Amino acid sequence: MAKHTTESLRTVALVGHGAAGKTSLAEALLHATGAIPAKGTIERGSTVCDFDAQEKEAGHSLNTAVFSIEHEATRIHALDTPGYPDFVGQAIAALAGVDTALIVINAQTGIELMSERMMRHAAERKLCRMIVINKIDADNLDLPGLVADIRERFGKQCMLLDLPAHGAADVVEVLEHDSGDADFASVAAAHRALIDQIVEEDEDLLAQYLEDGADPSGEALHAPFEKALREGHLIPILFTSARTGAGIRELLHVLATLAPNPAEGNPPPFHKGEPGGEIEAFHAEPDAGKHVLAHVFKVVADPYLGKIGVFRVHQGTVKKDMQLFVGDGKRPFKVAHLYRLQGKDTVEVDALVPGDIGAVAKVEEIEFDCVLHDSHDEDHIHLLPLEFPRPMAGLAVETKKKGDEQRLFDVLAKLAMEDPTFVVERHPSSNETVIRGLGDMHLKAKLARMAGQYKLEVDTRPPRIAYRETIAAPAEAAYRHKKQSGGAGQFGEVHLRVEPLERGAGFVFVDAVKGGVIPGVFMPAVEKGVRQALAGGVVAGYPVEDVKVTVFDGKTHAVDGKEVAFTIAGRKAVVEAIRNARPSVLEPIVSIEIVAPEAAIGDLTGDLAGRRGHITGTDGRAHGFAAITGEVPLAELDDYQSRLKSLTGGRGSYVIDFARYAAVPPNVQQQLASRFQLHDDDE
Repeated sequence: MAKHTTESLRTVALVGHGAAGKTSLAEALLHATGAIPAKGTIERGSTVCDFDAQEKEAGHSLNTAVFSIEHEATRIHALDTPGYPDFVGQAIAALAGVDTALIVINAQTGIELMSERMMRHAAERKLCRMIVINKIDADNLDLPGLVADIRERFGKQCMLLDLPAHGAADVVEVLEHDSGDADFASVAAAHRALIDQIVEEDEDLLAQYLEDGADPSGEALHAPFEKALREGHLIPILFTSARTGAGIRELLHVLATLAPNPAEGNPPPFHKGEPGGEIEAFHAEPDAGKHVLAHVFKVVADPYLGKIGVFRVHQGTVKKDMQLFVGDGKRPFKVAHLYRLQGKDTVEVDALVPGDIGAVAKVEEIEFDCVLHDSHDEDHIHLLPLEFPRPMAGLAVETKKKGDEQRLFDVLAKLAMEDPTFVVERHPSSNETVIRGLGDMHLKAKLARMAGQYKLEVDTRPPRIAYRETIAAPAEAAYRHKKQSGGAGQFGEVHLRVEPLERGAGFVFVDAVKGGVIPGVFMPAVEKGVRQALAGGVVAGYPVEDVKVTVFDGKTHAVDGKEVAFTIAGRKAVVEAIRNARPSVLEPIVSIEIVAPEAAIGDLTGDLAGRRGHITGTDGRAHGFAAITGEVPLAELDDYQSRLKSLTGGRGSYVIDFARYAAVPPNVQQQLASRFQLHDDDE
């Protein structure tokens, strides 16, 4: 490959709903630019981007894949992302590596759940956005209706950049052409509307345009076009068929000539400072001669290359054999090998400039979202974290084979390292190891990976729901621990007050003791006892949160005052206070969005109501589908995947996200409390 400057680079992510044809579109782009001799297919498992054995078996993407193509003296780095909601973490993470998001929409099914989510995520990240309507060769399409739906859903700034022509056999570009044949709409009208939108970004150009009435030159339109993209005033709509190749050359031309290069896109949101402290914005300059700043947006545990960190260079030049630091790490690592990725293949390179996407391997210090740099001046620079959905679906796992417990933790750590929406929890009280993800498909994919790649078989069962406890009123209590057995005894007395805090505030401990009635040396022991009680629960055995504990009095003994005594006294006093503070059990409430055929909406709303759910809205979608939004207790969704499949004939999908904690009904609290017995051992 020829060497490229930052100005000749483009970075794009193919995002959108599953089955929109993103991976097939990637194949069409690779083939059209000569990167591959023939297009692979999902059915044959021969695509560049879905190279993993699991992906071939599933028939859809599970991970983000990286590939590069060259067109019109431009190198385009592209990321092919998964489209099903359970794997949205991979798609969201990819947004940190690109300047432009291509939202791919299936012409047959229209705007689907992930299309909307990724459009929203890309807008929040201030990325330039383009909409690609794929599969325009399909039968019985209503493309004018789909365009109208897009403009209604996403705004009038969504404007036609080309139009299908000759029965979708090809497309006609409308920025450079003011006439021509199209299957629907008018090329002249689309051309005029687009020019009018673009020139509004430049007052001088607008004045000249209004004065002489002539279309500005392509060169004059470039800067205002880029500005319109950056500010979200223009979201171009393009049409393609990955199968026939219609619109592929036009899409490549748009990416090469109109998509922003790394110096033109909105600057990445870097800041300097540490979480919890003062931070200030930091501007990374896409200058090859500056200090290196690169951001790791993907980590892979490869069985042959070890840990791979995939990164975007934002500033400086990353060179083979140079020394780089990871975050605020004091010891650098040597870039022994520098790679560009092409699906599963690694292409070794000597250098990467701002805008390039590359990878390094076998660097254990690298983690997802870390920053690589070559000077301690950049130790405390971070990229604004992405907002990921909270993993709520869970399974308790244990090894089938005795002695594999340590292997289980090692494997789960590798899986969690790769995926920001996969979490591993260890609950000592229930002796459970729980894996959490975004849905059944997500967790099944992890289990299949454990069995296939790591040869580790596990048993699974539903986990305990992550209930919490809290209080609704202030209360006070005191406890004296006194124990005498032979020689020196134990003595400690604690008086404390508990008060409720706002939901989500956590735990606050205040030492308000005066006169040294509890010596300062013993106060950490009191806090330790309080924390033990809160962690173990009082009503039903779940952690107590959103509570302030103030220790205001107590007593000690010159000889028998001991840490253990104050730990026990603190624990017993806070338990007694919480019992008198109107304690309650809280349950996690999730927001849910269901997309299903309109005919099933009545059954679905009734089913959710039976699960203590609350419907907040319904919204009609194209092609006879509708969306339901609402809230429902997580505990009521154990069997929801199978129930949804039954009610919709397999045509429904849903996503959940954590919303809040809320008090459980009295009968549920009574059931939970009846199964709990507080451990009352003073030892």
